[in-house]
Amino acid sequence: MTDVYPLQLRLSAPRETNSLGVRITKKDNAVEFFKRACKIFSVESEMLRIWDFSGQTSLFFTNEKSKFPSYQRQSEGIPLELQVYGLSDSFKCREGKKDERAAQHSTIANSCCGSSVMMNGSGGITNSNFIRSFWGSSCEAGSLGLTGLQNLGNTCFMNSSIQCLAHTPKLVDYFLGDFGREINPDNPLGMDGEIALAFGDLLRKLWAPGATPVAPRTFKSKLSRFAPQFNGFNQHDSQELLAFLLDGLHEDLNRVKCKPYVEVKDGDGRSDKEVADEYWRNHLARNDSIIVDVCQGQYKSTLVCPVCKKVSVTFDPFMYLSLPLPSTMMRTMTLTVVNTDGNSQPSQYTITVPKHGKFEDLIQGLSVACSLGVNETFLVAEIYNNCILRYLEEPSDSLSLIRDQDQLVAYRFIKDVEQFPLVVFMHQLMEEQYMHGKMTSSFGIPLVSRLCNSASGSDICNLYLKLLKPFQTPRNDSQECLDSSESATLEEVNGTQDTTPPVLGGGVNSCYGNGADSPVDFGFQFYITDEKGTSKDKKIVMNEIVEKEESKQLNVLVCWPKKYIAEYDTRLLSSLAEVFKSSLFAKKPQESVSLYKCLEAFLKEEPLGPEDMWYCPGCKKHCQASKKLDLWRLPEILVIHLKRFSYSRCFKNKLETYVDFPDDNLDLSTYIAYRSDQLCNRYMLYAVSNHYGSMGGGHYTAFVHHGANRWYDFDDSHVNPISQDKIKSSAAYVLFYRRVIEV
Repeated sequence: MTDVYPLQLRLSAPRETNSLGVRITKKDNAVEFFKRACKIFSVESEMLRIWDFSGQTSLFFTNEKSKFPSYQRQSEGIPLELQVYGLSDSFKCREGKKDERAAQHSTIANSCCGSSVMMNGSGGITNSNFIRSFWGSSCEAGSLGLTGLQNLGNTCFMNSSIQCLAHTPKLVDYFLGDFGREINPDNPLGMDGEIALAFGDLLRKLWAPGATPVAPRTFKSKLSRFAPQFNGFNQHDSQELLAFLLDGLHEDLNRVKCKPYVEVKDGDGRSDKEVADEYWRNHLARNDSIIVDVCQGQYKSTLVCPVCKKVSVTFDPFMYLSLPLPSTMMRTMTLTVVNTDGNSQPSQYTITVPKHGKFEDLIQGLSVACSLGVNETFLVAEIYNNCILRYLEEPSDSLSLIRDQDQLVAYRFIKDVEQFPLVVFMHQLMEEQYMHGKMTSSFGIPLVSRLCNSASGSDICNLYLKLLKPFQTPRNDSQECLDSSESATLEEVNGTQDTTPPVLGGGVNSCYGNGADSPVDFGFQFYITDEKGTSKDKKIVMNEIVEKEESKQLNVLVCWPKKYIAEYDTRLLSSLAEVFKSSLFAKKPQESVSLYKCLEAFLKEEPLGPEDMWYCPGCKKHCQASKKLDLWRLPEILVIHLKRFSYSRCFKNKLETYVDFPDDNLDLSTYIAYRSDQLCNRYMLYAVSNHYGSMGGGHYTAFVHHGANRWYDFDDSHVNPISQDKIKSSAAYVLFYRRVIEV
């Protein structure tokens, strides 16, 4: 059965411009609707009295046995006065702190048939002056919705997201209305409707007239039950909560009770519009809720295989856009460049490369930074524990394989000597001693060069002295530690041409006295060792040819006498920078970027990371395809997440980049791939979720637009006006835009 002329009540709170509407039927029990009204205003039932000034009845009802009076259809409205006692002090009354002098607040309840609402014109009204004066006061600047949320203990992240959603157009109207009829408790992907009910109840409390700060304990309890990651009282990410809440509300309110099976079809040469519309219809066939109506859009995703050039196009829905800050698209890397000609000291270079780039991007950037000649090349190695851990030689390797804590050395070679085998010198003290504040025996950057296959022990000795020359400390005349024969050898080394393999003859006494096998008391000792320099397999004799395996590098361990430590700058020899060293206390310069630049970085074509490999149906294997995104269909409410937080295995970082975002005219017309004349692509800002502080802590607040040019700062339970020029800051984290309605 349906009512032909259902009775409608509109309850207007005093001194407010907003109103709440309740649709009731004459057949139902008025007591139930009386309880519903109490719930809407978040007050106890004994604190309310409803009086009828229409003259048909003196007291609307007084107890639970009363039934709703039968009204005949009226052509004019029937004004009713709803007297609410102590509404502003309702929370204090619950805690036993009732103020007997609490002012009475009145509301006008208008009973009428049809859709027209009249505030006067009834012959039963005797106090029309009172009603007119009351109606005038209700049109003053409203404060509905300006209610804070108590912090239950590190729940500012939750409060910030809730306040932004609680001031989202259409969502407010929806949850203040009869949303319970759309709850889908049987949805296996939902939460039995409990998240939607808890959120709706919380939103009603926030919009109740005269409400004091609300403690969202019930909502927090439901949230912890269905999302254990938010259990407890640790600080969390407001955007992660927002994503979970929007998805949870959608599933709880999904109008589709039985989701049909949908098969995705290939484009088969059809136009993008036809394929996109088909994807959207398939999505709506399984997902239909107020969240989809208001918050979901669609983007076009294009994947291209780098091998067979297979192109795959899909149209996927999105709830929000996660935009990278342009600074996060690049990565700074520091490398130590070591010349192998012995003519200069090591130098450190810091370059900027694409974050998801390849090793060839690193080589190209480093070549430009140090002015690499056309006849020169790099051999890049990772150093660990004073030995070479690995060589980086594959140009197509991803830079994500290089960690910030790694130490990289780029050895600078002449291309003409690439056919000769490598010789790697590692350094060790003959006796363990304190060096640079710690007890050690091995030290320094491995020195690398190339040597012919038939080199002798003296050739290896002189080559090492050549590489060591840049580290020699300045001496005065009284600090002669090397004999004249060694000095002559060093002069010979410096005069050797770099374009030929470094085979250095003569000067045997430079390392060993009298050409014998036993070293003098100040000489270096050379041993053939393994790649880690942990063994002394064979001592190198000066007058003998050093035997080595074909096409393998020669690893040489050089033992230093204690006297030589003062002759060379071992601190410089041991100076090796990390790829990126973050400083907790270093103050970085303030960066600035526009929101449009962030959007362009999001839509820019880029290769997939090694952890996001795409299975190519043409190659029948996973590959690192290139991906391009395009905006296709924009929602009515556009949520933009700025990716300020970055995570790695060892570090967490927050970017304090100032993003200049428009607050009254975000025009996306040039960024959408499909333009519809029926929809406007301009947006207006209405809420911002802010994060202040560093990673792992900090504080969340919300800025909310509340009509005209008024903005308010929601800081947990504190709600204060804020000037519009303070809305933009480097703390902006999640932006909420609504579509501009063109007249």
